[in-house]
Amino acid sequence: MLEKFISTYYRLLNSTKYETRRYLYKDFNLNSRMTGLTGPRGTGKTTLMLQYIKNEIDDKSKCIYASLDSVYFSNSSLVQFVDELYEVYGIRYFFLDEVHKYSNWNQELKNIYDSYPEAKVVFSGSSSIDLVRDTYDLSRRGVIYRLAGLSFREYLDFRGIHRFKAIELEELLKNSSGIQAELGRVERIRGHFKDYLSFGYFPFFLDAVLLPGNTDALVEPEIDTSVYSRKLFRIIEKVIYEDISSYYRIRTENLGYFKRILAYTATIPPGELNRNNIARNIGLDNKTVRNYLTILQETGLLALIASKKAGSNLLKQTEKVYLDNPNLYRAVVDEIGYSSSVGSIREIFFINMIRNSGKQLFYSRAGDFEVENRVFEIGGRGKSWKQLRDNLSNAYLVKDDILYGGNREIPLYLFGFLY
Repeated sequence: MLEKFISTYYRLLNSTKYETRRYLYKDFNLNSRMTGLTGPRGTGKTTLMLQYIKNEIDDKSKCIYASLDSVYFSNSSLVQFVDELYEVYGIRYFFLDEVHKYSNWNQELKNIYDSYPEAKVVFSGSSSIDLVRDTYDLSRRGVIYRLAGLSFREYLDFRGIHRFKAIELEELLKNSSGIQAELGRVERIRGHFKDYLSFGYFPFFLDAVLLPGNTDALVEPEIDTSVYSRKLFRIIEKVIYEDISSYYRIRTENLGYFKRILAYTATIPPGELNRNNIARNIGLDNKTVRNYLTILQETGLLALIASKKAGSNLLKQTEKVYLDNPNLYRAVVDEIGYSSSVGSIREIFFINMIRNSGKQLFYSRAGDFEVENRVFEIGGRGKSWKQLRDNLSNAYLVKDDILYGGNREIPLYLFGFLY
């Protein structure tokens, strides 16, 4: 059976391309003996691991990649698996995927770390509260990375449209005119941004590419958005009916409430969303809704935004509730047949780009959000300064549907270049 793991590893390795890489690749390393990689389903964790092996490790024969959702692990322990590969095959680098599918993964990884000092272990898994809590203990032995979805900058790179370096928030605020001048020359960049908001957050959009009939023609490949939305909706269902069902011990008859919360969130403007009105409209008590919102946040389906004063009491002070990324809005409303709030999509894009670049973001009563003591108001072309309540000296208008901004007025798409 171990030979099958080895042959699968080489087959996957040989089919892996590494010309275009996720933003995390440049920082990802094996300086620690234990390295974790977490993040929502579909963000490219498996590809990143295989790219790293292919490009960074000279002796591929000392590595193994294995997914712990294999039936092999229903009868054999992870420790036994590592022991035989270590002693018999001389494997020293263990890349273990889907660890959350293995019931005792946390304890056995600690045992492996303590028992095989010459081995290096990389483990990855989709976001779940079980995984997040348990990696806290493992982080004392190594380093934990989190991989988010694609930025707009990465989307342009992956589609072969334009390659541009990531920029710091400070640089964006001080030199937005210079950045706009370069990016404004990218043909159809506003159109590409609208495409990204619909189907560009997850790298598997490349699986939905429609190749032109004439392969010699220099035509930008189209994306079959229906294929992408169906695949994303299947991820939603896998998270609910596999991850949430298994790891949170939610009764089957209650799983439908998670889809109802997502559907309700997708169609209501964020200012009208909070725990209380979700409870009223879904038909659940306040305590249950709080628990379900926690689960949906930890599994990468919801984003909960608190005011700065909330501190650690996030769920009690949550001011705004969103689906986790713009593409989820498209997938959910396509399924239920309703339209989503364009304001919500603009705001969650801004939230994602700020948070995924490593910055803290809070709900602001002076504008929409506060980041590093600056206030940001998000809106369309017609958004005005009148809607900012105070603190104009440290405030910015972030506008969609414009290519160039003015003094402290910044096009929304520029924030897609923060990582």
